[in-house]
Amino acid sequence: MGMVVYLNGQFVPQDEAKVSIFDHGYLFGDGIFETLRSYDGVIFKLRQHLKRLFDSARYMGMDLSTSKGDLEKLSYEALERNSLKEAYLRITVSRGVGGRGIDPDQCKRPTLSIIVKELPRYQAECYTSGIRTKIVSIRKFADDSLSSRVKGCNYQTNILAKIELNQHGMIEGFLLNNEGFIAEGTVSNVFIVKNGIISTPSLDCGCLEGITRNTVIDLAEHQLSLAVRQEQITRYDLYTADECFITNTIMELMPVVTVDGRTIGQGQPGPMTLTLTRLYQHLVKNQGS
Repeated sequence: MGMVVYLNGQFVPQDEAKVSIFDHGYLFGDGIFETLRSYDGVIFKLRQHLKRLFDSARYMGMDLSTSKGDLEKLSYEALERNSLKEAYLRITVSRGVGGRGIDPDQCKRPTLSIIVKELPRYQAECYTSGIRTKIVSIRKFADDSLSSRVKGCNYQTNILAKIELNQHGMIEGFLLNNEGFIAEGTVSNVFIVKNGIISTPSLDCGCLEGITRNTVIDLAEHQLSLAVRQEQITRYDLYTADECFITNTIMELMPVVTVDGRTIGQGQPGPMTLTLTRLYQHLVKNQGS
């Protein structure tokens, strides 16, 4: 049995999940989304993801025409219909079908979809040995132009950065903001450890307020009694860090061992990274209890 997709009020086989070429999501990237992960049939931090989705919709002036409660039920139904417990989920909302031009008022109904598929896995050595990264040449857009708090479908900046990373055989790299401070990865948030102090770029630096990012901050503060500094991080701070790791929903915590060819710390996953990884894995395994 193939994938079953939720699309605009009904569940359909993936081959029947069609979106109009006149949808403004297709034409202009006018949409928002959330990427989620389930563990043993429980969707991790679902309500936090839905809150961010609805906040993004409100910012973008989009009427989702559904409630958080209904979308929560639909997400679990999508998971059940695909008979998966360890899964990747993506909820996408586009502006919908409209006429010529960018005017969003032409779109009377948003397009809502939920995709559930088998969880993509990173190679084990990414976690046991860490990954190589670089600071990419393209800059993160200014937050006074497009809000970084919105998880929008316009990923041009990230795609151009990913092309650069592909040319260097890397899976992730970092974007600077227009002031030259570290903003985030192409698909991740960034953390460094220096002299036992954990730091991550503040939201003012232009990073997405990641769900996994917030979870790691909470674990550090409440499980390890460590204050996490949310601050401006420079290229120098990154190069001279004792440890570095990145986070997102699918990868969880992934250690970084080189940046721009410079070895970070001892060139292997550091003790703080490993401790936070264990705490995170314990959390996700016990979230349903």
